[in-house]
Amino acid sequence: MKNLGRLAALAGLAAAIWLVWRGHPEVALRLLRTAGWGLLLAAVAHVLPMLANARDWQIIILSRRRPGLWRMLGLVWLRESINNLLPVARVGGEVAAFRAMRRQGLSGATIVGSLIVDTQLTLISQVLFTVAGIGYLLAHSNSTSLRLAGHLAWGVAGLTPLLVVFCLIQRASPFERATRVLNRFLGGRLTALVGESAQIDELIRRTWRRRWIIVQYIFVWQTLQCVGIAFELWLALRFMHVHLSLVACFVFESLIQAISSAAFFVPANLGIQEGGFVLIGGALGLASPAALALAGARRIRDLVIFVPGLLWWQWTESHQPVSRKT
Repeated sequence: MKNLGRLAALAGLAAAIWLVWRGHPEVALRLLRTAGWGLLLAAVAHVLPMLANARDWQIIILSRRRPGLWRMLGLVWLRESINNLLPVARVGGEVAAFRAMRRQGLSGATIVGSLIVDTQLTLISQVLFTVAGIGYLLAHSNSTSLRLAGHLAWGVAGLTPLLVVFCLIQRASPFERATRVLNRFLGGRLTALVGESAQIDELIRRTWRRRWIIVQYIFVWQTLQCVGIAFELWLALRFMHVHLSLVACFVFESLIQAISSAAFFVPANLGIQEGGFVLIGGALGLASPAALALAGARRIRDLVIFVPGLLWWQWTESHQPVSRKT
C-alpha cells in the first residue's frame, strides 16, 4: 500500500510537470507574480470554509461534551491537513481527529458515529453540488463543457446507488452485526466491543432522525463551505486580473471536489488537481495558463494552511497522551 502511494505520487508529479510544460508556464508564472501577496490573502481566506465545516461537524455530535466551535476548527484544520497532503486515502485525517477528540474526553462511539454521518452527508452534498455544476455546464454549453458534463453525469449515476445503499444499511445495525460475527469467529475476544458497536449504530440512527440538523448540514453549512472556497478562487483570480464570476467559481469548486474525491489515492492530488483545473477551467471559459495559475494558487494555500497543520499534528501526537476516559 505504501509503494502504491509512492507510485501514485510519482505519476501525479510527472503529470503535473507535463501539464505545466504544455500550458504556457511563463504566462501562468506571470499571472502568479501579478497576484503577488494577494495569493496569501486568498490562502488565509480558507479559514472561512473551514469554519463552516467546523460548524456542520459540530451540530451532528450528539453529546453535551461536544467541543466548542474553535476546537472544532482545530480538528477540521488537522483533518484537512492530513487528508490533503499525505497518502492516507482520505481516512488518515479521521484517525488523527478521533485521537484528538478522545483526548478531549469524548467517547469512542460518539466520535465514530459523528465521523460516519459526516462522511455520509458530505458525499450527499458533493453529489448535489456536482449535479448543480453539471446543470450549469449544460446551460452554458460548448464542446468542452458538454463532454465534461457527460463524464461527470456517468460518475454521479454510478455513485448514487452506492451512496443510497451506504445510507440505508445503517438501519440494519451494521457495526453491531459485524462485531458479533467477528466476536464469534475470534472466540469471544471482542465481547467488550459489541456494546460499543451497538452504541455507534444507535447514534447514527438518532442523528438521521433529527431532520432539521440534516437540512442545516447540507443546505446551510455545506453550501457556505463551498461558497467560501469559491470565494478563495474568485479572490485569487481577481488579484491575477482574471475575471470569473462567483457563481462560476462555485461550479468550478464543486466539480474539482468531485474529481479530487475520485482520485483520493493520489497524495496531495498531484497532477489530478492541475489536470482538473485545466479541464474545468476550459469548460468555464478560463484559459489554460490562468487555470494552471489558479492551481498554483491552491498549492500556495496548501503550504500556508496545511503544512503548519501537519506540524501541529506532529507536536500534539508527541506531547499529549491519548486519554483512557470513556
